[in-house]
Amino acid sequence: MPKLERSLHSLPPEPGGPAEPSADDLLPLVARGDEAAFEKLYDVVSGSVFGLIRRVVRDQAQSEEVFQEVMLEVWRTATRFDPARGSAMTWMMTLTHRRAVDRVRSAQAASNREEHVARLDPARPFDEVSEQVSGRLEQRQVRRCLSFLTGLQRESVLLAYYQGYSYPEVASLLGLPLGTVKTRMRDGLIRLRDCMGVTG
Repeated sequence: MPKLERSLHSLPPEPGGPAEPSADDLLPLVARGDEAAFEKLYDVVSGSVFGLIRRVVRDQAQSEEVFQEVMLEVWRTATRFDPARGSAMTWMMTLTHRRAVDRVRSAQAASNREEHVARLDPARPFDEVSEQVSGRLEQRQVRRCLSFLTGLQRESVLLAYYQGYSYPEVASLLGLPLGTVKTRMRDGLIRLRDCMGVTG
């Protein structure tokens, strides 16, 4: 996998030099694992991608983190790009906007939780020990319930929900048809829900 620690600003091409390849030229090569094409794509799109992130996220440090996440996702998921549905730049900017908005929402949710804890009645302090015990019990219950799944169900659920892989990525990792993975995942989640007594 190519290194992502690169400058957000690259030098412009020499006047009169060869035309720079476009994102539409480069993304299909990236989808085939071409690291040199990824480095060129990085230079071509970094200004636009980072600019959009900066406008949404605003914080410089967080914007840089999101930028690295976006470029890593482009490298990992370039095979999902379908030129029939739009340009490579549109696909990447859509992915960028989604990541940036997710980061803003996550930061806002964390801020809201902190404010909620701060407003709690001092006479009834937030019981961190109780929460930790409850969390450990839930983790133990999840591990116990996972043991009741078939090997394929358990592996599919762990890859998707604990390691963040998409269904197509899980199917690729396990060497199985996507439909099979979706069915096993659905059955596994139903068994997990029933084991843990979740309703609704």
